[in-house]
Amino acid sequence: MQTLQLHIGGMACSFCAQSIDKAIGQREGVKKVNVSLAHEQVLIEYDSGDIKEPNLKQILLDLGYTIRDPDKVKAFQEQQQELKTHRNRLLVAFGLTLAALVIMIMMWSGVMAWWHPWATFVLALATMFGPGWYIKKKAWQSLRRGILNQHNLLEFGAFSGLIGGIAGLYNPAFPATEFFGVSVFITTYHILSGWSANKVRARASESVRKLLDLQPDTARRVDEDGNEREVEIDQLDIGDQVRIRPGENIPVDGEILEGRSGVDESIVTGESIPMEKGGGDTIVGGSINQTGTLLVQVTALGDDSFLNQIARHIEEARAMKPGIIQLVDRVLKYYVPGVVGFAIVSILMWTLGLWLITGQTNLPRGIFAMLDVFVLGYPCALGMATPLAMIRGGGMAADRGILMRSGEAFQIMKDIDTVVLDKTGTLTIGEPKVVDVLTTEQTRQNDFLRLAGAAEQHSEHPLAQAVVNYAKNEGESLPEAEEFDSTTGKGIRADIEGQTVILGSLEYLEQQSVEIPADTSWISDHEDQGHTVIAMATGGRLSGLFALADTLKADANETVGRLKDQDRNLVLLTGDNERTARAIAEQVGIEQIEARVQPDQKAERIRDIQEQDKRVAMVGDGINDAPALTQADVGMAIGTGTDIAIESADVILMGERLYALVEAFEIGGNSFRKTKQNLLLAFSFNGIGVPLATTGLLYPVWAMIAMVASVTAVLANSFWGRLISKASKYREEQKEQQQTITYRVPNMHCEHCVETINKTLTQRFENIKIQTDLEQHEVTVAFTNGNVNDSSLREALVEIGFKPEK
Repeated sequence: MQTLQLHIGGMACSFCAQSIDKAIGQREGVKKVNVSLAHEQVLIEYDSGDIKEPNLKQILLDLGYTIRDPDKVKAFQEQQQELKTHRNRLLVAFGLTLAALVIMIMMWSGVMAWWHPWATFVLALATMFGPGWYIKKKAWQSLRRGILNQHNLLEFGAFSGLIGGIAGLYNPAFPATEFFGVSVFITTYHILSGWSANKVRARASESVRKLLDLQPDTARRVDEDGNEREVEIDQLDIGDQVRIRPGENIPVDGEILEGRSGVDESIVTGESIPMEKGGGDTIVGGSINQTGTLLVQVTALGDDSFLNQIARHIEEARAMKPGIIQLVDRVLKYYVPGVVGFAIVSILMWTLGLWLITGQTNLPRGIFAMLDVFVLGYPCALGMATPLAMIRGGGMAADRGILMRSGEAFQIMKDIDTVVLDKTGTLTIGEPKVVDVLTTEQTRQNDFLRLAGAAEQHSEHPLAQAVVNYAKNEGESLPEAEEFDSTTGKGIRADIEGQTVILGSLEYLEQQSVEIPADTSWISDHEDQGHTVIAMATGGRLSGLFALADTLKADANETVGRLKDQDRNLVLLTGDNERTARAIAEQVGIEQIEARVQPDQKAERIRDIQEQDKRVAMVGDGINDAPALTQADVGMAIGTGTDIAIESADVILMGERLYALVEAFEIGGNSFRKTKQNLLLAFSFNGIGVPLATTGLLYPVWAMIAMVASVTAVLANSFWGRLISKASKYREEQKEQQQTITYRVPNMHCEHCVETINKTLTQRFENIKIQTDLEQHEVTVAFTNGNVNDSSLREALVEIGFKPEK
């Protein structure tokens, strides 16, 4: 059994995925086919003894699709080139359509000319067989395999217009100009829809490209004599030794031979606290070496390296992601055969049917009716129904700091029954903080914090910075350390104000002959909660203890509670240890926990849940979450997370606010309802027009009228309520911001005084209203402008000689 993964160009709808699945899946030797419309990829499992790779590729090419270069950067470039090609087609088609529209407006205005039909005939041919030629190839490939889709529907309408127009050149019963015009208009609209779909998907390979950029291009190779030489990664071999200095990205997967350092392995575990590494420990390329110098022996290169494996897992997850058949495609599945059926009924009704009733036939009327059905059958607002609902929902989401990136997200949000949450950076803030402090009886807490902060301020370790920040937040001023020495991965020693301060892990202090009480329940309580405990000693005696942890986000409990109220099953999936994961889960009320999960295992776990007929949303923020975010039905990334996680997701929750997750589900559900309303409106005109067209009484111009009416209805349904809502909200805000101040002005005695006050204030300030009461000597000023206030109003009145009293 072999596996073949291909990037496919030219996919437009769920029918494309179905046709690929059908064409390849029925071939002998093919075990399984997974097609991802969202990312335009196919993963094929096959027996190489029954069918060969070139045969599988040829099937795709015969279907009218392209196969992109396996090189990820080149594939991205090809994708951009395809988008450019679609844009150029659209520009040409738009120019031809504009010319056709001018001719038709002239004709409708009474300016008739013999050349109008011939000119629109040329424009129709140029549009259909120029920028629209690729649609015909796709329609033919689908039709010859018994698949009816929107490409077929478009061509039925376009060719009907062309045939009807040609007939009209010789028979006045057929309105030639209008038939030709319809062919131009609906072809251009279809090209516009294709361009929009390609633009949405043009980002598919960007996340993998960014992931591979994490690994440095070069490394310092150490030869047998200990000499260092910088070489390209491609020049390294398994067993070579490389030296990695503090602050550098680790270039290769390897085993540490010499040195000790804190290594940021968040790309593997997602955890913010560095792992202490020493001789014999393994490290992965793309991690960050923080404090010490390491000598590392290379153990994996190329496709076997960790980052390349993650990239492969992301690609596989894209290909194996469950297909989501858009609502519009489900409707088309029945609508397209319905239009074809009405067309057949039309010609049979005016030939066979009329003959059975009257003994005569009316073939021209039957042909006219059939052509009318195909022309009116193309639902011009269909392609706009989902995008406009997405734009509307996207605007509502953006107001709440949520970015919806795909139509699939809007389609499936209402069906999500399982939400899988990462821990670090998702439920928690993603960095260590001091959560508790314990000092000995002989130590004052402010002295303890001041010395600890002073000792740690020279260290870059995240735990050290947490101690420094805590001390500063408590208002302590930190003295300078006179001597400072660090033992990598263990602790520090510093001389401060004549005292020797030792601060680090409990093991480190014991190594420095500092006694740690064995019966300290405070330590065990915090360690049971997954907290990190460090200690400080002064003068050789224990001064106190810090407990540090990655704390919950402020809205984590509210978010989890609301998701439970929506009857969604919650799973905590983390690369952290079991004890820490369980402690966090208990705080928020999540019962299902899986810890120590590697990045590829996260994606596998998502697939396991999906195979139980569940719809899954994955929420995460790290590189290690990227495969799972891609695999999930809806991937939701925290906006403060890594670029790769964000690029792999369908929904981005901007900022750190977790409750936006709940709002995203609500907006997704509302947008789907709006999509259904739009589709109902889009098809209502066709639902009336197509049956009427069977009579042969409707002219093709009604197709364009239906197009304008249906598009207008869909636009109004999508945005009118939102515009009204926004206008109402604006008025309310303005009303809330409006302020009123009343002054008593004793020396306002006459109408001239009133006129002077009104003229002065209206000239100086915008958006104010003034009311005066000469008898009561009062001036009332209502304003909304931000630069108007009590002080500025008093100053203006005083300048013209009045004495206002509030």
